[in-house]
Amino acid sequence: MRWVADSGALETLVGELLAVDAFAIDTEFHREKTYFPQLALLQVAWGDQRVLVDPLAVDLTPFAAALSGPALVVMHAATQDLEVLDLACGVLPGQLFDTQLAAGFVSHSLPSLSSLAERLLGVHLPKGDRLTDWLRRPLGTDQCVYAAADVEHLLELRRLLTEDLVARGRFDWYEEESDLLLGRGRVIRDPDDSWRRIKESRSLRGEQAGVARSVAAWRERRAMETDQPVRFVLSDMAIMGIAQRRPRNVADLCRVRGVDEGAARGRFGEAILAAVADGVARPVPRSAPSRPELDRNLRPAVGLVSAWVSQLSREMEIETSLLATRNDIEALLAGDEGARLASGWRSELVGEKIRRLVEGEAALAFDGRGNLVLEPRSGRD
Repeated sequence: MRWVADSGALETLVGELLAVDAFAIDTEFHREKTYFPQLALLQVAWGDQRVLVDPLAVDLTPFAAALSGPALVVMHAATQDLEVLDLACGVLPGQLFDTQLAAGFVSHSLPSLSSLAERLLGVHLPKGDRLTDWLRRPLGTDQCVYAAADVEHLLELRRLLTEDLVARGRFDWYEEESDLLLGRGRVIRDPDDSWRRIKESRSLRGEQAGVARSVAAWRERRAMETDQPVRFVLSDMAIMGIAQRRPRNVADLCRVRGVDEGAARGRFGEAILAAVADGVARPVPRSAPSRPELDRNLRPAVGLVSAWVSQLSREMEIETSLLATRNDIEALLAGDEGARLASGWRSELVGEKIRRLVEGEAALAFDGRGNLVLEPRSGRD
């Protein structure tokens, strides 16, 4: 196990990775006390090499050459790691294989790395403390062994999963989803949309919604500037209270639950009141539905089709959420052109059959053993 903590060693590592066909990576990071995730450790593996890179000691920008190079980058449950790598290196992998995503297409649901390694390789990965402080130095031997284990078997898992995908004729399906996953890796947050992540905001309209949008946007920008979680700046409860009361002065603001009175009397309060005024001046208009409304006559079909999709996913040994979610079914039935079931492999496998069902060309029936069967409709008028 190699420890990389200077620019020379990192340069050597990048040169080695540019000469291989594939390598595995994983990250350890924290984001409990910051807005942006703090990368604490980068693990890399290929062949018989296991390398731990210390991002607290060396700038990872040069690692971008390896990430965007010709090699296939193998990861497990890559979504959050992609954001972390993009922030640290400025690029996303040129090619990605996600072992968790691939496993979902070949009978393994969306497993943890430890369960997948145990099923396919008979390997028991070392257990680590989920509360480990990866930012503390030096790291102990147990921590290093645990971290290296997260990448040690990924290339072999990728080989086995690829063979299974090809044997089942599903590798193209996987590649389509992998490209979408990689495309979502660069996280761009629009502060003006942040208010929609507050659950209670869905009931707001007009000026109240405008104030919630404006104050939440201010909070988001403040959190970015100071690199702290948004809840440390202002709570969701406080934003909702401000939106409902629309305070006009410091005294009004101090009465809002969740707003610190001391902070409200300083620049903090001035900034919030300015955001309130902006929100009042720019009320949120009633927006059109983000997708076509589902015909009420088709609502009963959603439950029936969902049951059939669940059964189909079990029969095909594919993760149900990869095949079709309830939202996917509703979007298709509502005629949403962007519905996942309207194009690609899902359209052929599920979407077209659902269309035939709702148009009366096919019917779902029980086969006498408790299973649903989609078959051509007989006895049509």
